Amino acid sequence: MPLALLALAVGAFGIGTTEFVIMGLLPEIAAEYSVSIPAAGLLVTGYALGVVVGAPLLTVLGTKASRKRMLMLLMGLFVLGNLLSALAPSFGLMLAGRVVASLAHGSFFGIGSVVAAELVAPEKKAGAIATMFTGLTVANIVGVPLGTFIGQAVGWRTTFAVVAALGVIGLLGIAKLVPATPRPEGARLRGELMAFRNPQVLLAMAMTVLGFGGVFAAITYVAPMMTEVAGYSEGAVTWLLVLFGLGMFLGNLLGGRFADRALMPLLYSTLGGLALVLALFTVTAHHRILAAITILLVGALGFATVPPLQKRVLDQAHGAPTLASAVNIGAFNLGNALAAWLGGIVISAGFGYTSPNWVGAVLAAAALVLAVWSAALERRSPVREAAAPAATAPTPVHH
Repeated sequence: MPLALLALAVGAFGIGTTEFVIMGLLPEIAAEYSVSIPAAGLLVTGYALGVVVGAPLLTVLGTKASRKRMLMLLMGLFVLGNLLSALAPSFGLMLAGRVVASLAHGSFFGIGSVVAAELVAPEKKAGAIATMFTGLTVANIVGVPLGTFIGQAVGWRTTFAVVAALGVIGLLGIAKLVPATPRPEGARLRGELMAFRNPQVLLAMAMTVLGFGGVFAAITYVAPMMTEVAGYSEGAVTWLLVLFGLGMFLGNLLGGRFADRALMPLLYSTLGGLALVLALFTVTAHHRILAAITILLVGALGFATVPPLQKRVLDQAHGAPTLASAVNIGAFNLGNALAAWLGGIVISAGFGYTSPNWVGAVLAAAALVLAVWSAALERRSPVREAAAPAATAPTPVHH
């Protein structure tokens, strides 16, 4: 494994910790700022929307810089945002800190996905992307539970200070291990935007929004769901998040292993399974053991979609993958924001803490429908799809 992949995984670990640790700390943050649980859920929505905006914006601004320099700048922005969150005297400033940190998220994973894919042979691209995302999944096994424990034992502000320190470590790792590369030749905004004319790119991004949104509909409110419905103690939430992280880790391995072999069948299986498991979560949430197993399955099935969806965008956006890759990371978080918002609505409407699971099931089922439609469109236009790579190939230069 190239050491550069390890550096990317370290950065992903820090980002993954700050993205997901908020789930286990919502009750504590809501209590300190005297806001409701659904209102505190805006910290999830705000972060996700910041990723959606920051992904294309910072990627476009970074077309004139080397990818290594951009990755380092993005980690610096991430550190700044988490420090602001740790020190915020009001809920508004806390939300602002979350947004600042989130601006780096999409571009980091978008640019990092391109770098990871370029470090290995073509038939190993999905595996390389999965290796980078391993940092994100390990964060859910180690970083998020530890951050939740620290937040509950010492105070949630300490958690975000520790996360900022993780960002510094990620920055140093990138500076040391990622090879210095010049700015990509021919990188132009117009060329990057042309990728979005391909309907398959847009369909893959729509699958991303709906599929991973299904995961966040349930997981955003997992702390109150487990304490109020399943009967777990607040301290047990930490270990439930470990299970979720373990599921994400296993799902990431599954997605990275099989996406290079059978991408669309993998998506059919994982999205269909995710819709079914989320629907069942409305029942299993009332039983401690079944709830724990379901949380593991939600993490596994949800994250098994990440490498294949990211690879599909890279494959379909051939010739100009950087912006499309970053925007797809934004699409993951657009789904997160949509799901967290919808979950808060159904809870506020009085349907209970398990009602977001139904929202997630519907979103995942819609993603499955889009996957089937995408494959059908691809089968109907084999000539155009086969000719696309050739059309984007560079013209030979004769000396």
